Amino acid sequence: MSAAQPARAVRVVLADDECMFRASLRHLLTAPPSVIKDVYGVQVGPGFEVVGEAGTGEETVAVVQSMKPDLLLLDLSMPRMSGLDALRELSTCPEGMRTVLLAGSVDRQHLLTAVQLGVGGVVVKDSTTELLFEAIMSVMGGRFWLGQTLVTDMVELVRTLSEASRSAGITQRLGLTPRESEVLALVINGCTNRQIATQFSVSEETVKHHLTRMFDKAGVSNRLELARKATQTGVVVDR
Repeated sequence: MSAAQPARAVRVVLADDECMFRASLRHLLTAPPSVIKDVYGVQVGPGFEVVGEAGTGEETVAVVQSMKPDLLLLDLSMPRMSGLDALRELSTCPEGMRTVLLAGSVDRQHLLTAVQLGVGGVVVKDSTTELLFEAIMSVMGGRFWLGQTLVTDMVELVRTLSEASRSAGITQRLGLTPRESEVLALVINGCTNRQIATQFSVSEETVKHHLTRMFDKAGVSNRLELARKATQTGVVVDR
């Protein structure tokens, strides 16, 4: 019996209007996986293959449609058509393609739009190379990734949307029980498991059980992804 074939390299499209920045990304991604692990401490499996590059939003749409990559590293700000507008144009993205948004800075509206368009991760351009690789591997693993500096914005964004929707009388749920909805409200407000347990006079273990069921119902694996799901679907919780 022949040995199992290793998984293939991740096929990547680089979309950024700065040629030197694309060249730097290409150099990083096409390094041997052993070098990436030794230098940056991140295991990237069989590594990456850059199959296309784009310098404008229009080029991004054309290259992605032509090459059907596994991963799109997408600049937020590009001439004539922004990265997010390019994603809108790609209303039907290649099946299985993941997107990591790269940006000099991200305001809350851009963050909301990125999440609604299905972006898997957001990386600020002055992040370390280690964080970039961590973001890529998290997103390729089906998880949502945000830099720590953006997590607070995400939580505040969900909270603001929830409050605005409540005031309009809109209630949409993910099949949550009334107690799970109350737990979600406290999670969005940044409460820890211990604080939630104290609020409801239950054990932390009970809170963990609630969260596990909520993760299953929402199809997520952690609090951040739950917040993202709430943003995407307009979930509103009553207090």
